[in-house]
Amino acid sequence: MTGINRIFLGFMIVAGLAAGFVLVAKPELRDFRISPYFWILIAMALFELAAFARGRGAPGTMLAIEIRLLGFVLAIVLMVAVPILAGSPARLF
Repeated sequence: MTGINRIFLGFMIVAGLAAGFVLVAKPELRDFRISPYFWILIAMALFELAAFARGRGAPGTMLAIEIRLLGFVLAIVLMVAVPILAGSPARLF
């Protein structure tokens, strides 16, 4: 696994945890104009844009599709698990 893939997975863990903690602190944000799931997609897009701009699309500087999918699933699972483990009374979806 390349360095950029490891950095991306770490970034997605942080993004998932951050989204989960925000939903625990302010449950009303679930009804915000942009759904929390899109917060994760926006974070992914920003990382991809930064990685592309930094490496100019050279081989080894872009993410593997498997890592993108793993990062997305990991972030969503963390975003859902944090409110459950915190005992948040708000609905999940």
